[in-house]
Amino acid sequence: MKIQTKYNYEKSWTLTSEKDILKIIAEEIGNDDIQGVFIYIKEAIKKGKIISVGSCKFKITQKKG
Repeated sequence: MKIQTKYNYEKSWTLTSEKDILKIIAEEIGNDDIQGVFIYIKEAIKKGKIISVGSCKFKITQKKG
């Protein structure tokens, strides 16, 4: 699964690695349940939703064609 992220101040989506996504989540929520939040994000974006965590949004990369 390829995940894109976008902070509120950014205009375009960026393809982001799992390692970087975990860092973003940690920055946004602290060290609470980072892995649990990541699992929730993955499940929700599979359904086509855009999920916000703090000032960052997450979505699945759309397949073209």
